[in-house]
Amino acid sequence: MTMWSLVGALLLSVSNQALDGRTIATVPRSLMSYATRPVLAAEAIAHTMPDPATKQAIISMLNEIKQAGLNDPNQGAWIQSHDGSLASGYASSRPLPAASLTKIVTTLAALQAWGSNYRFVTNISTTGKLVGDTLKGDLIIEGGGDPFFVWEEAIALGNRLNQLGIRRIQGNLVITGKFAMNFELNPQEAAKFLRLGFDSSRWEGEVAEQYATMPIGTPKPQLVILGNVQIVPNLAVANVSTTKLLIRHASLPLWQILKRMNTFSNNEMSEMLALQLGGGKQVAAIAANATEIPISEIRLINGSGLGQANQISPRAVVAVLMAVHNRAQVEGLTLADLFPISDCNCGTIEGRKMPKGAIVKTGTLSDVSALAGVVQTQQHGVIWFAIINRGDGDIDAFHRSQDRLLQTLVTKWGSPKSPSPSFAETPWQDSDRNEVIKS
Repeated sequence: MTMWSLVGALLLSVSNQALDGRTIATVPRSLMSYATRPVLAAEAIAHTMPDPATKQAIISMLNEIKQAGLNDPNQGAWIQSHDGSLASGYASSRPLPAASLTKIVTTLAALQAWGSNYRFVTNISTTGKLVGDTLKGDLIIEGGGDPFFVWEEAIALGNRLNQLGIRRIQGNLVITGKFAMNFELNPQEAAKFLRLGFDSSRWEGEVAEQYATMPIGTPKPQLVILGNVQIVPNLAVANVSTTKLLIRHASLPLWQILKRMNTFSNNEMSEMLALQLGGGKQVAAIAANATEIPISEIRLINGSGLGQANQISPRAVVAVLMAVHNRAQVEGLTLADLFPISDCNCGTIEGRKMPKGAIVKTGTLSDVSALAGVVQTQQHGVIWFAIINRGDGDIDAFHRSQDRLLQTLVTKWGSPKSPSPSFAETPWQDSDRNEVIKS
């Protein structure tokens, strides 16, 4: 009998509490470890450990949703302790539209493929020579797939080119490779942003506002491009002569990119990552392989969560989140280095009423509100959860019921005297990421 055949057989014998024709289930403790280590057949025979507190919290949430007039039956939830000593769920193995909880899967796939310290490199080269302060030739930007190339990157790059003595480009701005800027995937539009970022004499609005947030004393680049924008798929078809590499511009490390992507639930960033990994189906396959969750419970068509066809079961969400935690720990990081903490009151969790220290990821579509993450308690340590609510109407009502569910558990089990260092943010400081190529 395969591991998942055994799991399926055990799930049939799980204790269930009926609720309006549906079930709230508690599964054996041994099944809670599949995201951290293989399930052993002998362990899988462990007895069921029902948990009244988590069951009641889910029941209360479902009743609250119904009272708010949100009667869609397709709700899902999974709650478990870190060691698997308690666990309860509702439709926990059913794939449901997970919205931006999909980004948890993309996060795991990216870490598995590249590692947390991977940096995307943008190469800057030229076809010409510097005469005075004018580069007589084209400036070539070869994108390396950086999903977080924003105003600050353009300003830093423009300043570095100024330091090389370049203030005018007599030729064209040639864009090739995988280049995007300010989350604009259209290379023509991205090139317009880059051109503006290089030339501070034209700044106004957003770029000027973003510059104001940079360290005091940051120079303003003065780089004018006289030619046109030329988009080519690769340098082989660019119809250029010999090129000279000027600068290698490295992105932030991947884990810092993922933190920003998840905090603000940025769809363009997640899509850029997923496409480089092979698309939504490949992202799902990587996560299923890492967690041993059946691929039938992780159905993705993209890496962002846009669209009803991206469906994940609540227990699969938790398994993937636990796998992200494990991968982060191996690389000297924590879950808090990759997802927002409730204390920040920032991004998509601004204004939410979650327990202090909760590490979470939200997901929202027109008829979906989802929340997954961890809260820490004194009695049971770290509690993992995934909630997927569906129904047309007041999304804020879903938010309130989700937050109350978490507050109920923390109130019952107490807040920890001191948070676990395994779930604390790692201090980090950025540095110059432009490598100038010497002749």
